[in-house]
Amino acid sequence: MVKEIERAGIPVVHICTVVPISLTVGANRIVPAIAIPHPLGNPALDASEEKSLRRKIVMNSLKALTTEVEGQTVFEE
Repeated sequence: MVKEIERAGIPVVHICTVVPISLTVGANRIVPAIAIPHPLGNPALDASEEKSLRRKIVMNSLKALTTEVEGQTVFEE
């Protein structure tokens, strides 16, 4: 689905927990997430630490969304 949306001219960021799968399906902008049961957080952290973690992932995703890419790119922290 990511490839079809991009093909329509809309940039997409694929936030994923297993980067090799995103690479296999052909996503162009890939942002690694935390863990399969909690991709955008960590319930073991206190509320302020988890909020900071989530903000970091979202900010990284926004950076990826606004970056021109040629082919697949993984945006590490």
